[in-house]
Amino acid sequence: MDERALLSDLFETAVAAADPMKALAGVLPERPKGRTVVVALGKGSAQLAAAFETLWEEPVEGVVVTRYGYAAPCKHLPVLEASHPVPDAAGLRATEAVFAAVEGLTEDDLVVALVCGGGSALLPAPPAGLTLEDEQALNRALLASGAPISVMNAIRKHVSRIKGGRLAAAAAPAKVVSFVVSDVPGDDPAQVASGPTVPDAVGVADALRFIESRNIDLPQSVVDHISSDASAAPHPDDPVFARHEVHVIASACLSLEAAAARAEAAGVPAVILSDAIEGEAKDIGLMHAALTREVALRGRPFKAPVILLSGGETTVTLAENPGRGGRNTAFLLSLAEGIEGLEGITALAADTDGIDGSEDNAGAFADGDSLSRLRALGKDPASFVKAQDPYGAFDAVGDIYAPGPTGTNVNDFRAILVKPQV
Repeated sequence: MDERALLSDLFETAVAAADPMKALAGVLPERPKGRTVVVALGKGSAQLAAAFETLWEEPVEGVVVTRYGYAAPCKHLPVLEASHPVPDAAGLRATEAVFAAVEGLTEDDLVVALVCGGGSALLPAPPAGLTLEDEQALNRALLASGAPISVMNAIRKHVSRIKGGRLAAAAAPAKVVSFVVSDVPGDDPAQVASGPTVPDAVGVADALRFIESRNIDLPQSVVDHISSDASAAPHPDDPVFARHEVHVIASACLSLEAAAARAEAAGVPAVILSDAIEGEAKDIGLMHAALTREVALRGRPFKAPVILLSGGETTVTLAENPGRGGRNTAFLLSLAEGIEGLEGITALAADTDGIDGSEDNAGAFADGDSLSRLRALGKDPASFVKAQDPYGAFDAVGDIYAPGPTGTNVNDFRAILVKPQV
């Protein structure tokens, strides 16, 4: 068995399960009497929009906003690119293009919102009195805080003219049908891209409590705005949303189930631990390592051979001047520490959008020899941990996994193959 080839195949299977064409087929809305306007938002939005155009078979209008380097050709829709994970001026212009696309609609018109992860950063829309710089500072502070995505989005939606259902409200009186590719634990569509077309009930008091309890250092101008009446987002019970529909068409759950079936077909039992794991990446790595050791050495709670699958979204609390890498390589560096010396264990952790953090890789491979191979090169694994440079560690031993942008995004994918100990 080629362990790495098997794990790569499982990753590709998980990504294929979230293929835009497959996800959209069979769920398209009824044709409207009036115009069909498509707003596609997020890191996999161009692929979603291209698939929708093919399936719709009629001309559409609207706009697509995706991350730099993630564009795909569409027949009718312009594709705009902007910065992720920190917003930029191109994102500001893209946001205005999105608002322009839904302006002046009627009850006979239909807005199709194709939403996936990344839209929060790609669509900066600072409210009156705040600037792009304020929103950039907000994103940097949230990314460094280690807060889970639900907390980050609860705060972000109160510092925006587009998040928290505001885009759907701007499209009134047109009907809005949202198709969501979930990259958040629990698959709450209001959390994906901070819910531009899907409101939730998390209010101002909740946002302020999150900021205080986690000691998130935000510009005073941002805190003042959140504390004001102007920051309140539309409530889900608002009549403006009465005709709207929301469909989650792809998720980590569905992708992990597809990977598990693929592993079984290859003759290796697989178990899904959870599709909604959150927490500090290094801690989640140690937890997975402890479970892996229990399986390898004691045959419980599962018998080897087995593949342990999990998904969700871990976080990394950044120190000052961190090195390279993202949450998946951070997870793996911690896992490698916990399984060091064990034979027959191979792990792959990768982001299903193809990019882990800000580097060019989706993730990396790790095994029981990862750290000993680092030491053989004269490198101290502890130095990479201290420098928050997991990319550097796995790059040094040639274990980086870089399939490139995938065109979808259903969050982290983790697969650990545990073979019987010799």
